[in-house]
Amino acid sequence: MTDISDRATEVEEIARLDAIRDQSRRAGLAGKSVADSATDCSVCDEPIAEKRRQAVPGVQTCIECQEELERASHANGGRP
Repeated sequence: MTDISDRATEVEEIARLDAIRDQSRRAGLAGKSVADSATDCSVCDEPIAEKRRQAVPGVQTCIECQEELERASHANGGRP
C-alpha cells in the first residue's frame, strides 16, 4: 500500500518527465532516439546519466551543464 508521500513522489516524477519531453520538443530534439544522445557531456566531458539519455533522446549535455546554460540564457534575456 502506498502512502501519500510515495504518491506525491510518483506524480512529481511524471511531471518532471513531461516537462523534459516538452523542453526536448521545443529544443528540436523530437524524433531523436537514445542512440542520438551523447554518452559524455559536450561541455564538461562527464558521463551523461542513462536515465537522462532515456528521458531526453538526443541530449548532448549533463543536467548540471544544461542548468548552467539555461541560467546563462535567462540572464541574457533568453539569448545563449
